[in-house]
Amino acid sequence: MDSIKAVFWDFGGVITTSPFDSFNLYEEKHNLEKDFIRRVNSTNPDSNAWAKLERNEIDLGQFNDLFFKESSDLGNPIPGIDVISLLQGQLRPEMIQALKVIKGNLIQACLTNNIVSPETQLSDKNVSIAGKNEEIMGLFDFVIASSEQNVRKPDPAFYHLALNRAGIEAKEAVFLDDLGINLKPAKALGMHTIKVINAHDALKELNAVLPINIL
Repeated sequence: MDSIKAVFWDFGGVITTSPFDSFNLYEEKHNLEKDFIRRVNSTNPDSNAWAKLERNEIDLGQFNDLFFKESSDLGNPIPGIDVISLLQGQLRPEMIQALKVIKGNLIQACLTNNIVSPETQLSDKNVSIAGKNEEIMGLFDFVIASSEQNVRKPDPAFYHLALNRAGIEAKEAVFLDDLGINLKPAKALGMHTIKVINAHDALKELNAVLPINIL
């Protein structure tokens, strides 16, 4: 598809493995219902602790207390700091290789809902949160991060920031994310969207729409 000029990547769950796997392991260990943490995060999704943290409206201490209250209200009190410790994902080598091939050939950006987190939580060099791995982040021409812009996916304003920065129309971009709720507004704007379930299938679909070969 020769019209594609830019590739927009989500980070957690796309460049890295999904934190949802870590959530489920935590839930199993603490005898909680599966996907309970995701249920907390999806309750009042525009104004809950998670949303406020990703927009950098509260600090980690406030998040810890607010998430504890929200999870308690749903029946299972969880300190917010426990959830923060589950966010680190393993880098996916196939995705990193694709980033390297695309670099310099097309506009490449990271569109991430992220948080401002302590460096001490990122001691493993093979584990990464968006913005904390200089080598990987250097493969992007620019980064649109919720904690810096004070706006987060799926707010359409977030995607407009990326399109304006890239200087392109929505139809000239392809966006990869692991969450349908984040892909829906991008698609409505006219972007080509790819839901990432696994790296192999996502890259195959991406390769099919790019003017260059990445496989």
